[in-house]
Amino acid sequence: MKKVLIVETNVTRYQGTKNPTGLWLGEAAEFVDEMQKNGVAVDFVSPKGGFVPLDPRSMKYTDELIMRIYESQDFIDRGLKNTLRPDQINPNDYAAIYYTGGHGVMWDFPDNPELQKLALTIYNNGGYICSVCHGIAGLFNIKNEQGEYLIAGKNITGFTTAEEILAGKKSVVPFLNHEVAEARGAKFSKKRFYSEYAIKDGRLLTGQNPFSVRAVAKLLLNEIK
Repeated sequence: MKKVLIVETNVTRYQGTKNPTGLWLGEAAEFVDEMQKNGVAVDFVSPKGGFVPLDPRSMKYTDELIMRIYESQDFIDRGLKNTLRPDQINPNDYAAIYYTGGHGVMWDFPDNPELQKLALTIYNNGGYICSVCHGIAGLFNIKNEQGEYLIAGKNITGFTTAEEILAGKKSVVPFLNHEVAEARGAKFSKKRFYSEYAIKDGRLLTGQNPFSVRAVAKLLLNEIK
């Protein structure tokens, strides 16, 4: 079975502020846990490679399964300290690419052509593009060979405007996921704030918020196992 590529952010602060952000830990750890339970290997990539910061707020939303992954040497080494660069990845090795969230991704996911090329190659090979929460930012600017947005006409979800307001971040984020998705021609759907919600449209699998990670993982496992 091919592996799954997990994408994480290198951004340490909300831009223009002194406030820290980074990877939402559970959005990587819970996904890794589901893959491990099903014997699916994963690799980790970030826009710059190397160190991945954690959003400190995400540490309030841990459980024993998340902590087990977080404390494992493999995740420490490959998922947090020494993530791969996009140019070190052969997309033909992967059945899927999965974009994690945390607010940091809003600054380094959308305009990264190397990640876009990896995702499109995986997709064109019959693979899956997945995201959860703010990870949807990685999907926004992927275009197909005809120059059309890949998400155009597709049903997708991600962190909602209501959730940004509740998180107290609407005034500092560079865009709102709902607005960008619809501007790209996507059909943005959602459920009640902070409730589990994941949807599949063809080979695009997306989850609304941090409570939707395992639902996205299970949608993917149903396809690749």
